[in-house]
Amino acid sequence: MTKYKCDICGYVYDPEIGDSDNGIEAGTSFENLPDDWVCPICATSKEDFSKE
Repeated sequence: MTKYKCDICGYVYDPEIGDSDNGIEAGTSFENLPDDWVCPICATSKEDFSKE
């Protein structure tokens, strides 16, 4: 699965891990994240992430 990196703070979303602190289960691809999901570090939107 492809990882995505926040262009603002450098946080890497790894779909194999998910984002359990925000209710995102492991195995959730970046494309399937809710539209209102934000970076757990800097709270920027999905548009500010780049494919790693």
